[in-house]
Amino acid sequence: MKTLLGIFVTSLFFITATAQDKKIWDETKEEKTERLAWWTHDRFGMFIHWGSYSLAGRHEWVKKNERIDDDTYQKYFENFNPDLYNPKEWARMAKAAGMKYAVITTKHHEGFTLFDSEYTEYKVTNTPYGKDALKEWVEAFRAEGLKIGFYYSIIDWHHPDYTVDRVHPQSAKNQKGYDELNKNRDLSVYRKYLKNQVTEILTNYGKVDILWLDYSFPGQFGKGRDDWGAVELIKLVRELQPEIIVNDRLDLKEYWGGWDFTTPEQFKVDEWPTYNGEKIPWETCQTFSGSWGYYRDEMTWKDNKQLLVLLIESVSKGGNILLNVGPTGRGTIDYRAEEALGQIGDWMKFNSRSIYGCTQAPESFEVPDNALLTYNPDSKRLYIHLLDYPLQNYTLKGMKGKIKYVQFLHDASEIKMAAPKGHWIKQELAEGDVNLILPVNKPPVEIPVIEIILN
Repeated sequence: MKTLLGIFVTSLFFITATAQDKKIWDETKEEKTERLAWWTHDRFGMFIHWGSYSLAGRHEWVKKNERIDDDTYQKYFENFNPDLYNPKEWARMAKAAGMKYAVITTKHHEGFTLFDSEYTEYKVTNTPYGKDALKEWVEAFRAEGLKIGFYYSIIDWHHPDYTVDRVHPQSAKNQKGYDELNKNRDLSVYRKYLKNQVTEILTNYGKVDILWLDYSFPGQFGKGRDDWGAVELIKLVRELQPEIIVNDRLDLKEYWGGWDFTTPEQFKVDEWPTYNGEKIPWETCQTFSGSWGYYRDEMTWKDNKQLLVLLIESVSKGGNILLNVGPTGRGTIDYRAEEALGQIGDWMKFNSRSIYGCTQAPESFEVPDNALLTYNPDSKRLYIHLLDYPLQNYTLKGMKGKIKYVQFLHDASEIKMAAPKGHWIKQELAEGDVNLILPVNKPPVEIPVIEIILN
């Protein structure tokens, strides 16, 4: 009997210890919801991929894609001098587009830092530019009232102790090749470097609202949580910036406190993402074109409607969108991105009420054809985004008795509820349905929005 009791106690201790090992900190679900409240309200942010790869002008992965060695790649560092860099202009563009926060690459996979780090010579202050570009950026974006976020690559293709893996520019074909490449590299030295630089960016620039750590790739010739020392790293992050919001790319998905939101990249989700059966905070990161960094000759740019649909559809499924710009080597926003931001801003100026503070509509509201719904639970207003503009009659199923008032959002002009218009064949409304009478001409906005004030 004592033996059985001993086994039970030992097992219970093991289960409890294991559960606690999976817990980074003691925040409750309610406290997490409150910490993320500003972010889930604001919905729309700017991603900025900028580094020495901007001089190559052919993708931020140019070093990997073309298998460029360090000596050849050095020319981008030696010539980095963004003389037209004006982060105040960037911040004004973001704000005018309706963005509420921004995340910039403090260091991408190439290893070059936009900040003045004491742990490397491969930094912006040692280029012809000579100044801390990150410090200037932080000051400019804060001045416009925008929340600030730092992207930091846990991958590093320049550090001499970062072990060569399958995404490295010098990747090998087999284990023997990796053993030879890594015989003089010590990843533990790099782990210390990683923590030191994360400490710098979370200590030297005041309050940081978002941290984007990118990325883990476990498996053969890959790297996961143990390689990064991810548990200790995220504990450090939480200690340095307790209110910060962190993405989910440290390979700590099952750790409570190891991440705050999930990050579907370059695609639209079919439904609100879940984890262990529960809906989770999420944000899709998207590009205007097919590249994150400046790519002079890349021409697959999304049009205005596609970009607006990305924004609206993300909110309609309870998520955020982080839309990327890749500044040029001279420090200007790509003219195509600038034009796109302006068009988004034209729409957001009149329709942002259907984005900020909004989320997925309750299931009791049926989504009309060729439309997307968003819903503000505080104001109890339902927003119908008309992706294809209908001809006069617009029937809402099951809405009878639920509507107090209807208007177009862009100009607050009333939309009347009445029986369907038509001749010769009478159109009958089903019981419980409501018909709206829309003007024949589509309003002068890319995607018109109907605002319904609910009872």
